[in-house]
Amino acid sequence: MSEIEEFRDRARAAMVAMRSVFPATPLLRNDHLSDKFNADIWLKREDLSPVRSYKLRGAFNAMRRAQGATLFVCASAGNHAQGMAYMCRHFGVLGVIFMPVTTPQQKIEKTKIFGGEFVEIRLIGDYFDDTLAEAQDFCATEGGHFLAPFDDEDVILGQASIAAEIEAEMPGGADLIVLPVGGGGLSAGIRSYFGPDQRLKFVEPAGGMSLAAAVDAGEPVTLNRVDSFVDGAAVARIGERPFARLKGIAAEDVLSAPEDRICVTMLEMLNIEGIVLEPAGALAVDVLGAIREEIRGKRVICITSGGNFDFERLPEVKERAQRFSGVKKYLILRLPQRPGALKEFLNLLGPNDDIARFEYLKKSARNFGSVLIGIEAREAADFDGLFARLEDSGFAYRDITQDTILAEFLI
Repeated sequence: MSEIEEFRDRARAAMVAMRSVFPATPLLRNDHLSDKFNADIWLKREDLSPVRSYKLRGAFNAMRRAQGATLFVCASAGNHAQGMAYMCRHFGVLGVIFMPVTTPQQKIEKTKIFGGEFVEIRLIGDYFDDTLAEAQDFCATEGGHFLAPFDDEDVILGQASIAAEIEAEMPGGADLIVLPVGGGGLSAGIRSYFGPDQRLKFVEPAGGMSLAAAVDAGEPVTLNRVDSFVDGAAVARIGERPFARLKGIAAEDVLSAPEDRICVTMLEMLNIEGIVLEPAGALAVDVLGAIREEIRGKRVICITSGGNFDFERLPEVKERAQRFSGVKKYLILRLPQRPGALKEFLNLLGPNDDIARFEYLKKSARNFGSVLIGIEAREAADFDGLFARLEDSGFAYRDITQDTILAEFLI
């Protein structure tokens, strides 16, 4: 028996065992995306699992194979914690989950609900590295079983059950499967199951491309900086075990998804399809536009890996989506300090231009004052006319929408 066949048999066995805990997640054709991209687009809806992510698969498989273990420990502020908590209750074992002090209360409460009396949550450290160190120290002292989120062969095998379900639900297979990548457990499991004959695309958030860095270097490397917006996939270093299974993939198959563009995709799926996706869960769908020509007429499966979205973040998502789409801009306007100057500026706005932000401090010793102004337009092209009118009228301005440092400080 080949290595791939042996891995497939074990993944199928894990899938069968999971059916006593939760049903297979649906594989559904999406008409909206299919029409938009002239392709046959299917979504593997991991956002519809009992914990709204695929993470309970790896937790289930690792815990069922940890013979005799009665104490499980993990460090997580998100889906991994919820998956382990759910399985602690199922197996009737104690779980101690370490979370950063900064973890949103909604995630803490959800983890408590899933684990019930079998889970203890400890809030330690402002940063995840501190939380992880405390969890590992506790695990060593108490003799517990540390459950890694992705760098574990049993976890990888558990995530591969997704591939086994796809095979069972779609015997003819797909021309392409698009996968989100964080630490690499999911992508390593699916690649190991299907082998080199199945075409795969791996999608990472632009602010955390640890797989792309590892492919370039030939080994896992640690990124100097990670944008934490896509919190379910923003990982500074791909796992050693997952990368050993991913090694050899082509650099052109690792794709980047800008964080602001992901916000556009999240709102589109929510408003048009009624599908709630967290940022990491939207990665595979988001990249379809970048490979539009490649997938035309093809059957494509996108893994929607999670739907644990805190709606308190919705204003931020909308803001970022508007800025990416070009329908919202922030300007610093140099306004003459004389009567009527503001009225002159307002008269330059188009009929569909809406002021969303206005901050002005009059300085008596100067002839000009600075205004921070946010403007929303109906179409991105509307700004071309506005900017032309500003220049013709002699108003000096600076567009700071894409200036990361100024935008973070002022907006």
